[in-house]
Amino acid sequence: MTIFWSFLRSSLHMLWMGVTVVPYALLIILCAAVGVGSAKRYRIASAWLGLVSLHAGRVILGIETRITGLENLPQGEKTPAVLLVKHQSAFEAFLMPAIMPHPLAYVFKKELLYVPFFGWAIGLLDMIHIDRSLRTQAFKKVVAQGKERLEQGSWIIMFPEGTRVPRGQKGVYESSGTRLAVQTGAPVVPIAVTSGACWPAKAFLKYPGVVHVSIGKPIPSEGRHHRELMQEVEAWIEAEMHRLDPDAYA
Repeated sequence: MTIFWSFLRSSLHMLWMGVTVVPYALLIILCAAVGVGSAKRYRIASAWLGLVSLHAGRVILGIETRITGLENLPQGEKTPAVLLVKHQSAFEAFLMPAIMPHPLAYVFKKELLYVPFFGWAIGLLDMIHIDRSLRTQAFKKVVAQGKERLEQGSWIIMFPEGTRVPRGQKGVYESSGTRLAVQTGAPVVPIAVTSGACWPAKAFLKYPGVVHVSIGKPIPSEGRHHRELMQEVEAWIEAEMHRLDPDAYA
């Protein structure tokens, strides 16, 4: 019965996402066509992401989200930040814009732009899409556009492991996020998320439960080496993951 209910809930949630993404995406496309600014288009997108993660996640999937450390986030309208987030599923990618006080600029692979409706919509937002096969050129683009977004008051968000990592495992932490932070002088904010317990990586079935989101204190980047800084970020995130989800690391 547990599998049956998980399948039913997961199917309903997937249907809900499919039905709701179309009007929200069309609204963003329409707003772009008539000259509505990127800030308003972002608010439309974050509203849908919150609907999918926080609200439908709770009502349909039975997932409760508990967030700690919001007081650690940098204060100020133009204060920069680079968010480096543990990546276990798509849940945190949907969730972050709904809970952050600043607009977020995601760094993502350009292939997502071709996803119907969803990709078309994010292509009209102030995000940073890159070609991963062109590593040097991709990073130069991240730095150039990252500086622009930070100056506009947006925060850069990256998943240092690069891809979704199964619960209880650790991926390879790439230093592109800390390299960007060092070059821009923005502090790094490490974030641990235990989404894999309820929303497993690359899996259709989702399960009720609690997802913990723990936001660490900003780590200054000025005068730091990007590899040393990433080692500090990795150590904090992984230690926090062990504390929040000890059963996964038993």
